[in-house]
Amino acid sequence: MLPRSRGFTIIAKVIPGREDVVRAYGKTVENLIKDQPLALAPLALHHLRWATYKEGDTTWFLYIGFFDTDFDKYVEDAVLLFKQAGLNTIFEQLEGFPLDWKENPASFAKFAREHAAQPFMEYAEYPDATGVEVVKALKVKCALSTMLDQMQ
Repeated sequence: MLPRSRGFTIIAKVIPGREDVVRAYGKTVENLIKDQPLALAPLALHHLRWATYKEGDTTWFLYIGFFDTDFDKYVEDAVLLFKQAGLNTIFEQLEGFPLDWKENPASFAKFAREHAAQPFMEYAEYPDATGVEVVKALKVKCALSTMLDQMQ
């Protein structure tokens, strides 16, 4: 069964000399989440993974994300989120990424579509649950566990 969540994988070349900037940007997002735990909530993410790999002299960037909204809404929400947070996107370190992405979210979406790797297999352990539902279920489980512990 295909999952209700959607996702995409982008594979693109890192602009030569910007490999360290890409890695440092991961810390930027980590700090944003540490300071504002719900900062990425508008994206309705299930899972997000970034990775790089080298092939000869070329460094490639992989973006793998799963979320509960449709693709265009995800891109629009991401652009708005970065604008509000005063951040640029890691994608600016990738060859061919449009520099007008903040004013033209469609150019961001076009880049993502052009660099998307098409999956040939996909599986979800909980295909009918949204990220919000999973978080809610875990909170209920924690509360129930706490209550049962107190009864002992």
